[in-house]
Amino acid sequence: MKSGPIIVVEDDIDDKEIFEAALEELQFPNRIIWFSNCNDAWHYLKVTTDSPFIIFSDINLPRQSGLDFKKQIDEDRQLRKKSIPFIFYSTSVNQDTVNDAYTNMTVQGFFQKSNRFNEMKEMIKVILDYWRICRHPNVG
Repeated sequence: MKSGPIIVVEDDIDDKEIFEAALEELQFPNRIIWFSNCNDAWHYLKVTTDSPFIIFSDINLPRQSGLDFKKQIDEDRQLRKKSIPFIFYSTSVNQDTVNDAYTNMTVQGFFQKSNRFNEMKEMIKVILDYWRICRHPNVG
């Protein structure tokens, strides 16, 4: 199992608690680091010596959108080199936003939040299982 932390950028406390409950039930051993805004997540990514396992980010966040946050990561040479898988996980999804994410940045997934706990848990499991076994630059 890749041991780096799972980074979650989510400002909705209910969504945070549901996501956390799903990870707990799935028994993934990775530490979870929560940020309620992109500024704090950006600062963490710039100063941490950790190798984050994956980033889940909402689209609609205070001060800076998840889309702008991902563009900021893509423009930073140091963070691009880390090749941290980046997943959009949002309640509101429209095709223009999905198209923007895939054509104008290096996003590895775009998922719509489910209001059914078991569906959401299965989606998270599939995403994490995939990245656990996937070969990519930040696993050596």
